[in-house]
Amino acid sequence: MKRLLAAALLLGATPALAQPATAPQPLPAKLPFSPSIRVGDILFMSGQIGQVPEGMDKHKEGFDAAVKGAMDSIGKILATNGLDYGHVVKCTVMLADMADWPRFNAAYVPYFEGKRLPTRSAFGASGLALGAPLEVECIAAFK
Repeated sequence: MKRLLAAALLLGATPALAQPATAPQPLPAKLPFSPSIRVGDILFMSGQIGQVPEGMDKHKEGFDAAVKGAMDSIGKILATNGLDYGHVVKCTVMLADMADWPRFNAAYVPYFEGKRLPTRSAFGASGLALGAPLEVECIAAFK
C-alpha cells in the first residue's frame, strides 16, 4: 500500500484522502440497487444517505436535517414493509466526520423512543455517496 501511494505521489496524483469534499449531488433517476430485500424474516435495507439542505450550515442545523432525512427514509422503507423502528435490530452508521458522532446520536435516539435500541456500529468514512455527511444502513426483523 505504501508503495502504491508513493508511486501515485511521484506521478503527480493526489491521494484520495487529500481530495476536496464534493458538494451534495442530486440522486440519479434510477439507482443500481434495491431499497430493501426481505430474506425470510429479515429485511436488509440499503444505506440511506442524509444530505445537508442547500443554504444550511453542515455543522449547525444542516447536519441534524441530514440525519432526519436518512432516518425518515429508513422509516418509509420500514412502513412499506409493515414494520417500524421497533423492528430494527442492527444499524451501521458511516460518518464523513467522526466529530459529528455525538450530534448524530442526539438526532438518532428519538427515532427509537419507547422501543429498544438496535445494535449499532459507527465508523468514519473518507467519502460517502453524493458528498453526503452520513449514511445509515439497517437490518430489521419481522418477528
